[in-house]
Amino acid sequence: MVAKEDFLGRDVVSIDDFSVDEINYILELAREIKDNPAQFRDSMNGRMMSPLFFEPSTRTSSSFQAAILQMGGRVLDFDVHASSIKKGETLRDTLRTIQGYGSDVVVIRHNKDGSARFAADVLEVPVINAGDGQNQHPTQTLLDLFTIKEIRGEIGNAKIAIAGDLKYGRTAHSLAIALARYKNCEVFFISPDSLKMPSDLLHKLREMGCCFSEHSLEEFKKVIENCDIVYVTRVQRERFPEGPEGEQEYKKVVERYHLKMDMLENVRPEFKVMHPLPKVNEIEAVIDNTKYAYYFQQAKNGLFIRKALLFLIMGGQDG
Repeated sequence: MVAKEDFLGRDVVSIDDFSVDEINYILELAREIKDNPAQFRDSMNGRMMSPLFFEPSTRTSSSFQAAILQMGGRVLDFDVHASSIKKGETLRDTLRTIQGYGSDVVVIRHNKDGSARFAADVLEVPVINAGDGQNQHPTQTLLDLFTIKEIRGEIGNAKIAIAGDLKYGRTAHSLAIALARYKNCEVFFISPDSLKMPSDLLHKLREMGCCFSEHSLEEFKKVIENCDIVYVTRVQRERFPEGPEGEQEYKKVVERYHLKMDMLENVRPEFKVMHPLPKVNEIEAVIDNTKYAYYFQQAKNGLFIRKALLFLIMGGQDG
């Protein structure tokens, strides 16, 4: 039996840190918060969050800040461009300095794989991973699972296509691992040859008993006609090598990768399109105004998931 006290003071570094029962507990609390926001309005009084974002962010950063502020807590501001990182200060020293100012939780996004685990080892206060390089983005995964359940009523038995940048896309990596833990989920990976899911992750999914298949971009339309949801990801220019070769590889991919309105003509009536955002040109703009688009609702759900995590980790008091 999972209880609120089980989460107190815990780090959120990887989706693997939580059992399926614990994930479901977080999702249920997020639903309660979404349905009854006033009940949690003052639950973070006296708590302070330090968001350390070493990479650009709109939704993750803003939703974390909105989450704690709407629950009565405070934010210790941090601007990487105005910080001593620019003077050569190490990540370890930055972390220990911030901890000294009385933060109750640190939310970190960094471009290096394993940086969140490093921060958790250095700090005595809980750490939440807001994305570490090409590794994981567990809070995004939780809001994705919340959204899938909102769309379908359950996560199990889903047929979900994950499309786009599967090589560098940490949101795709985390989501695939999470879906493999739910019963009878079938996952379809759609990508250019150069951006396929890493072989070590595919090996892990096989060991977990996940039912999955790989498909080319030419099969995009046909595959999604058999799915409940397509999870579209952006081709991340920042993950490609610098220089002319990297730019050429990037352009070659983005010119072929688009979800267009005519590709949805034979999808199921309840079919939905998800996207972790930001999107660039991988989804035709006209889709935004159709019943299939669910990515802005998905982004909004990040607020409720992050409220739930902060509430649980810092021992919030509900009304």
